[in-house]
Amino acid sequence: MKTFLLSVLFLFSISLAQAQVKKLREGQNPGTGNLSQLAWLIGYWTGEEFGGQCEEVWMPEIDGNMIGTFRFWSEEKLIFTEFMNLVQEGDTFSLKLKHYNPDLSGWEADGEWTIFRLVEVRENSVLFDGLTMIRTGDEIKLHLALTENGVETIEELTYRRGSL
Repeated sequence: MKTFLLSVLFLFSISLAQAQVKKLREGQNPGTGNLSQLAWLIGYWTGEEFGGQCEEVWMPEIDGNMIGTFRFWSEEKLIFTEFMNLVQEGDTFSLKLKHYNPDLSGWEADGEWTIFRLVEVRENSVLFDGLTMIRTGDEIKLHLALTENGVETIEELTYRRGSL
């Protein structure tokens, strides 16, 4: 009985996480929103995920761009970093990011970005195609759709407001 209940709870938690990551259908237009709606994201955030530590910093929007950085390390070794740019594009915006190894060699090809298109923006949350960020108090939860070998999983990351 205990195994059954744990299985049901596990499946329920997966369903909730998947509900947090919205997908745009083929040919569907992105949602509408303005970067000013993401002022709640500004600041320094830290967390422990994937067997290591991570931190993310978001700066205020200037000229339709809200810049962020991310770094992940484990056992005092830098694993990778990201440069992130929330870009206003008319009445919508998207999150564009590039990943870098410790030697600054990029994961994406030159001129290419990993792009998350806006689905919907709400008070203290933003839903992109494949990524959702929800702020509650001094905590942000990220739900990230990852695909490896054709299998999609939803990872949940939790950040807490930090101080530099």
